[in-house]
Amino acid sequence: MGGKKEPDWTLLPASQRDIAQLRERCRKLVRRRAAFSAGVSALPVPGLDIVSDIRLFGLLIEDINREFGLTGEQIERLRPEFKLLAYEAAAGIGGMLIGKVVTRELVTRMLARGGVKQVARQAGKLVPIAGQVMAAALSFVLFRQIGYQHVEACAKVAQELLVAGAN
Repeated sequence: MGGKKEPDWTLLPASQRDIAQLRERCRKLVRRRAAFSAGVSALPVPGLDIVSDIRLFGLLIEDINREFGLTGEQIERLRPEFKLLAYEAAAGIGGMLIGKVVTRELVTRMLARGGVKQVARQAGKLVPIAGQVMAAALSFVLFRQIGYQHVEACAKVAQELLVAGAN
């Protein structure tokens, strides 16, 4: 009583149906966060959108990993052979954010892959109204694309673990 409560660890998805439901729930989360990112990008404050995207994307990755049971802490609770399988599957599909502590540097590198769009967003802010709309649209598309890629990577790793019988 009154002791420290154990964290609520989400288990790995137990079926194809669970994976499909998690995929759709996480894609919906990505769209909501992408819309928020777009709203911030529409504001004519230089640099605010980049700082916001880094924070929002870091939180998004952690939430998606947790939903699929693929945070570093959750993977560490698996039996050794399944831990190895989870990390190998993530590496094999390019899921560099699965099972990792999401740091600002890691998110910045991930977002930098969309660097051309970031430059276009900033340049677009120099043109009033139309530039803000363009910046918001590009922000939404970039954020959604990267988020969806991570959801799919997590779903593939969860599928590999399901097939291997990790539950």
